[in-house]
Amino acid sequence: MLEARLLTKIYHGAPALDRLDLHVPGGEVFCLLGPNGAGKTTTVNLFLNFIAPTSGQALVDGIDAAAAPLEARRRLAYIPETVMLYGNLSGLENLAYFSTLSTGQRRGREELLALLREAGLQEGAAYRRVSGYSKGMRQKVGIAIALAKEAKALLLDEPTSGLDPLAANEFACLIENLRQRQLAVLMVTHDLFLAKQCGSRVGIMQRGRLAAVFNTSDIDHTGLERAYLDVSRQAVAS
Repeated sequence: MLEARLLTKIYHGAPALDRLDLHVPGGEVFCLLGPNGAGKTTTVNLFLNFIAPTSGQALVDGIDAAAAPLEARRRLAYIPETVMLYGNLSGLENLAYFSTLSTGQRRGREELLALLREAGLQEGAAYRRVSGYSKGMRQKVGIAIALAKEAKALLLDEPTSGLDPLAANEFACLIENLRQRQLAVLMVTHDLFLAKQCGSRVGIMQRGRLAAVFNTSDIDHTGLERAYLDVSRQAVAS
C-alpha cells in the first residue's frame, strides 16, 4: 500500500508538490498524468526518500519513508525509465546479484529462471550479457527483481518511454500480472493510452496538485484525453 498524507515539497519558496493526498491499496494501479514539472516525479522521489518532504508523509505499507527509509525500501521496488543493470553480466546474473542484495538470501538458478520467465524474458536471453539487451528486456529483468524482492508496492517512472507498441503492450500485461499479485502500483506516465490500459485509477497533476482523479472503468480514452486537456487549459487560464 502507498499513501501520501498532505505530502509537500517546496523548492526556493515554490511548491513542487502541494499537500498531496493519495491512497493506492494493494491490487490497484494508479497512473499519474501531467505535464513536466507537475509534481509526478517529485512524488515518486519522496516515496523513495531520494528527497526529504517539506511537510507531510509518504507511507509504504504503513511505514514513513522519511522516518524509516531502509524499512520502507524493503517493501518497495522501483523501475525507472531506464533500468540500470551491469552490462557485463547476464540477465540471470544481474537478477541473482540484485535479489541477494535486496533480500539477503541466495536463490537457486532454477528459481531465478522461473522469475525471469514470469517477467516475460525468454530463457535463452537470460544467459546473454545485458549490454546487448533492448530497453524492454531490461524492464523485464527489473520486474523479475521486484518479484524476487516480494515487494508490496511498485513505483514506475515513464516505464514505456521509447518502447515499440509490441513491447509496450507486453509491459502492460506484466503490470496487470503484478496487480493480480496484490501489489500497489504507482505509475508516472505521459501516455494516456497506457494509463487507460493499465490503470485502475488515473490522476491528472497540475502545478504540484492532484487536479482530477478518474476510475478507468468510468471513462474512455477520448474522455480521458478531453479531461487532460481541460485541466491543462484551466491551468493556463489561471
